[in-house]
Amino acid sequence: MPSFFLPRHWYVVLQTSARLAMAVLGTWLAFVARQRSGRFAARTPAGALRIVMAVVVALGASELVLNRVHLRPAEWLSANDEPRRQPDPRLGWTWVPERTGHKSIGGRIIDYSIDPAGYRVSRIDEPVDTERPTILFTGESVMFGEGLTYEESIPAQVGAMMGVQTANLAVHGYGNDQAYLRLEAELPHFRRPVAVVSLFMTAIFGRNLDQDRPHLGPGLVWLPTEQSSRLSSLAKLLVPYRADTTVERGVMVTQQVLRAASDLAQAHGAIPLLVVLQFGHEEGSEQVLRRRILDDASIPYALIDIDSSWRLPWDRHPNARAAHTIAAAIVTELRGRLAVAAPSGR
Repeated sequence: MPSFFLPRHWYVVLQTSARLAMAVLGTWLAFVARQRSGRFAARTPAGALRIVMAVVVALGASELVLNRVHLRPAEWLSANDEPRRQPDPRLGWTWVPERTGHKSIGGRIIDYSIDPAGYRVSRIDEPVDTERPTILFTGESVMFGEGLTYEESIPAQVGAMMGVQTANLAVHGYGNDQAYLRLEAELPHFRRPVAVVSLFMTAIFGRNLDQDRPHLGPGLVWLPTEQSSRLSSLAKLLVPYRADTTVERGVMVTQQVLRAASDLAQAHGAIPLLVVLQFGHEEGSEQVLRRRILDDASIPYALIDIDSSWRLPWDRHPNARAAHTIAAAIVTELRGRLAVAAPSGR
């Protein structure tokens, strides 16, 4: 998925670049374009009028054409990509249930099997049993296991190491608010949830700022998709500039979402675990963002460092070696927390 990782420093570089570009453009318009256009309009007023009319017509025509195109949210651009997604009025999109999709990746055919409840499983005829003790996993394509077999995915490896059933609720392209909403809907179905493992990465924090899908606002208020013109949507996709107020709002909502996920797990008798993945050296801007969102809000988490070379050769998702390292770290954390919880009656 090309939208999996945004470039490092994206929130700093894009803001700085956009501001510089706007400053240069504004200066050019004020001191160069205005003078030239003024001289042109004075010499050939009819020609200037035709140009203005042409621009207006072109913008209108572009809007009409784009309105005929079904543009999905930025994190869901391909209708035929596996595993297949379907629209969902509350979450934006979910998996097509009871289906196995096949995808050729890196010389391997990867099977993506989704059970009737929408969880990734080894086989469709072996769905997750909600009556059994279960460790639930929320997140997006990393937790789902993009490019990995079911057995290589993080939830499956954790389940094998701990001898406990796992439920993979992750969906490609989800922000933390979507992952929380899915957990909120699915957790009550499980009779004996053991733990809930959630995921956060500074590299995909930008998804939490998206409003071209159903999303959560301050106070965890559910908000519908914000409609905007097609040209505006396309411009935001090509140049994903975010205002400072938007980023600050995203930080606050992300903190509220992560706290709510922990509270929800505990309310159902499960151990909450927030996993923060860091691939390679954590640069200063990434560290600032992580501390701003998590440490400043006293949100507990387990930071897992992964070698930056442990990625799939065709994109930046973790490979099987990285998934194993992540799974082993999760198992260590869970065993420690479960041991602490056991004397109190678990």
